[in-house]
Amino acid sequence: MSGIRGDAGPVEDAALTLAAQAGDVSALSLLLERHRPGMRAVALSLLGPCPDVDDVMQEAALVALRRIVDIRDPEAVGPWLRMVVRNSCRTLLRGARRAEPMEAVPLPADGETPEQILQNHALRNWIWEAVESLSPTLRLPVVLRYFTAGITSYQQIAEACAIPVGTVRSRLSQARSILAQSLTATAAKAHEDAVRRTENSWHEALETLAAAERGEFDKVVKDRYSPAVSLLTGGKRLGGVGLLLAGMDCDLSAGVRQRPLNVVAGRSLVVWEMELISPPDDPDHCPPGVAWIMTLDGGRYDRVSLYHAPGPKAVLTATAT
Repeated sequence: MSGIRGDAGPVEDAALTLAAQAGDVSALSLLLERHRPGMRAVALSLLGPCPDVDDVMQEAALVALRRIVDIRDPEAVGPWLRMVVRNSCRTLLRGARRAEPMEAVPLPADGETPEQILQNHALRNWIWEAVESLSPTLRLPVVLRYFTAGITSYQQIAEACAIPVGTVRSRLSQARSILAQSLTATAAKAHEDAVRRTENSWHEALETLAAAERGEFDKVVKDRYSPAVSLLTGGKRLGGVGLLLAGMDCDLSAGVRQRPLNVVAGRSLVVWEMELISPPDDPDHCPPGVAWIMTLDGGRYDRVSLYHAPGPKAVLTATAT
């Protein structure tokens, strides 16, 4: 692949894209380098000459790492990369307002099962190795921004992490700089099977909910959670094991059910994005979704932070202000 000229056309673009989708790090690097002038031109046209251009270029590279498998027309990788840059610029210009996440382009096919989504969006092991090398304070915003389905805007990340939006921007900027260097450094190392780990986490989420409905959530907590586990929301500790058990029991007693929509699984951080299903006789009982943001220590969950997706009324109110 290294012999392909930088000014080659769509056919060579397609070859590089297919190689990158198969996990070839050097192919993806060549693609980004070949299309860098066009990508940078888009950023400059929207932002003007400023330091934000470099941040946008770094962000676009990370999105490409995460979403290269989504490209259905390999010859159109150039326009796709420029679209990623354009969306990143627009998100930046919108500031803290709620914006369409870049990861939604292109959209997955309708009717995909979790298993198909997992296969189509498989995280390359070497990417996760680089993410795991980040400090915990940088790792969480990166995972939410680039790997979750519904906690991707700066405002959402700020709420989930209980930090100001400006801090989110700063931490993501630091993380992008570190990842740009560490991705190359970790590419040649031996890595754990991230796909297998994510697949196992899907099963664990489903088994956890099934056990809860059987009245056996306490057994799951005893087996998989630290005795000193903390339950948090908005960055504030609400309680421990007792509250975790009581909360699940309260939801089930009220007729609330959960359904996994997306799973992100690293060695030290796991995110389960759940749909919350209100009881038929009280359709507005709960918000539409909740994310379980969990950290691990010694193979057991020691922190569970809950982030609830706002209901339609809350979104309308936030949009109007």
